[in-house]
Amino acid sequence: MSAELKFSPEAGKAERYELLLQQAEHLFLAEDHWLANLSNFTAVLKEAFLVISWVGFYFMSGDRLVLGPFQGKIACTVIAPGKGVCGKVAVTGETEIVENVHEFPGHIACDSGSNSEIVVPLIKNGKLTGVLDLDSYEFAAFDGTDKEYLEQLAAILLKVTSIPEL
Repeated sequence: MSAELKFSPEAGKAERYELLLQQAEHLFLAEDHWLANLSNFTAVLKEAFLVISWVGFYFMSGDRLVLGPFQGKIACTVIAPGKGVCGKVAVTGETEIVENVHEFPGHIACDSGSNSEIVVPLIKNGKLTGVLDLDSYEFAAFDGTDKEYLEQLAAILLKVTSIPEL
């Protein structure tokens, strides 16, 4: 990562996302290895938002999602499309916000302390390559603001990062 971000303790959610968007071209470089970009992406989100208990990627490998770089507790390594929130997003290609994961049919509890989740599809050249998954110990931690900015940040990351087929 070529830049360090400093967040004011008083900065709100949108302000933090705006700073990330402004710095994205300096944080995620096309010449950097894809694994480094993905790893730093998860680190900067975890650092920027204390509400995040886990953030990471799952990538399509054959007919399943396989764990990629992440920050947080140990995670499920393989998820079938259609299973849990990540699997649903892999099928629908639409961002999913879950205010209470305990009420989500078929939720996969990799960390029993998680209470809310947002999953963003990673689509490049019209093809789903994976998902970005964020969890929180707080209920209703994610909303439309997160959806808007995470989709933008994921698009920037995918634009500059060539993720190999797994």
